[in-house]
Amino acid sequence: MLVVGAVVLLGVIAYTAYYFLHSRYFEETDDAYVASDMVQINSEVSGTVISVGVDNTQQVTRGQTLIELDPADAQIAVAAAEAELARSVRNVRALFSRSSGLKSVINARQIALQSARNDLQRRMKVAAEGGVSAEELQHSKDQVAQLEAALATSSEELETNNAQVENTTIANHPQVLSAAASLRQASLALKRTRIVAPVSGAVARRNVEIGSRIAAGTPLLAVVPLENAWVDANFKEVQLEHMRVGQPVEVHSDMYGKDVTYHGKIAGLGAGSGAAFALLPPQNASGNWIKIVQRVPVRIALDPKELAKNPLRLGLSMHVEVDMHNTDGSLVATQIRTAPQQLIANGEHDSDLNVKIADIIKNNSGGVKPAASGVL
Repeated sequence: MLVVGAVVLLGVIAYTAYYFLHSRYFEETDDAYVASDMVQINSEVSGTVISVGVDNTQQVTRGQTLIELDPADAQIAVAAAEAELARSVRNVRALFSRSSGLKSVINARQIALQSARNDLQRRMKVAAEGGVSAEELQHSKDQVAQLEAALATSSEELETNNAQVENTTIANHPQVLSAAASLRQASLALKRTRIVAPVSGAVARRNVEIGSRIAAGTPLLAVVPLENAWVDANFKEVQLEHMRVGQPVEVHSDMYGKDVTYHGKIAGLGAGSGAAFALLPPQNASGNWIKIVQRVPVRIALDPKELAKNPLRLGLSMHVEVDMHNTDGSLVATQIRTAPQQLIANGEHDSDLNVKIADIIKNNSGGVKPAASGVL
């Protein structure tokens, strides 16, 4: 009995020493799973699928062509937009030319009016002596009135025309800018018939086939950037007392077993328990209430080099052990991502399109860039 008692006592002492020197600084859980971003690929324009270049599980790189739509309709729209831009340039050019022509007409009518007024003055002097008939004098007065009216009409026409072209050139006239914007939009729609991978990753959830007629916004597939995967570990609320952002973590995957160890750190603690964000949250304000220990998701950021060497997949089960020796960290994460995640998007502006627009304007403006026009 003494021997048994001594063994039990030694066991208690050993366990107590192990707990206070090591075990109490660690928390672990098997309720942990791999997670990552899932970039949804949608069509931004409607069209018929003529090519699908990828399939599920395939690794793709940023900028790689995934799907192509029939570009015929978009090409026709671009051609129509180019013709509309050329027509707008010629219309605006005609406005500038009309202003110049109206100025010449006004100048000629001013000269004619001054000459008619001089003739009327001479006839009025002669008429006082009876040298000109009353009918001829009235005819001269009518001619002056007609020229004054014609001059006023031309001046109004010039003001109206100048209101459309003043302080502009052909290149920056509103009509031309509007037509150029329409061409950019049509060119952008043509670009969007070629759908590229916005990020590098693995293809998943592909549900598009060749020949399908799709509408804008239709989900086609997803790209999962596995190099940015993390682990969501669901710890009991009683395990979170000493957990802090930045504490080191060791992670093992059921896929690779104990031979592969991932080293990471706590990136952040969830804003609430899993039950709080469930589709149907529990209603605790009832007569029959049973306390249930809640679990809070804790995000574990993994070492990118280790992750590249031994890639993980979404949803894999993980074993997580947190080292809580250092409790100086914060309970609230200020920044999870070190850099914002950016996607490849079809830009509205590119150098080739700008050159094409400039050529269309130049070829249809008669080689002349009119200066800004003011009101006469």
